[in-house]
Amino acid sequence: MKRIILQNPNKILRRISQVVRNEEFKSVDLKKILRDMNDTLEFEYDGVALAGPQIGINKRIFVVSGKVFSKPDGKNTVIKNLVCINPEIIKLSKDRKLMHEGCLSVRPIYGDIRRASRATIRAQDENGEYFEITGSGIIAEIFQHEIDHLNGILFIDNAINLKDDMPRTLEKQKKMK
Repeated sequence: MKRIILQNPNKILRRISQVVRNEEFKSVDLKKILRDMNDTLEFEYDGVALAGPQIGINKRIFVVSGKVFSKPDGKNTVIKNLVCINPEIIKLSKDRKLMHEGCLSVRPIYGDIRRASRATIRAQDENGEYFEITGSGIIAEIFQHEIDHLNGILFIDNAINLKDDMPRTLEKQKKMK
């Protein structure tokens, strides 16, 4: 079920999220949370990832849209969303780049933030199995942005050149209809 995305300054966005315990992995509640997160993310035309706190879930979970992993090969291959439970950054490149970011919980503000250009995380999947994944560019940016959410940090806390981009947002919405 699609959920409402909380907007800044909702206090839930500033809480440090709780670890998902081992016994929760087989629960109906966790399955529903993941289904709701996937449904909510799919509904957002400009969203590439969603963290639990953004829909009022105080758990260390985020979901990355499969569309960021797809390759522009002309095939409409559907790639499953990446579920990251209890994620932690285990390696960041020393190389930092200024990246342009927005956030579903800080609409319609965009800004520039310095992030590592490569990031490796360790997380658990929906079955509790551990995995590691390394991403560069937008994927590294997403990992850092979403883990910030789980720590009660919003990108606007560290961004520069913040701008209200409402006209561009409205134009994108018109194109999607």
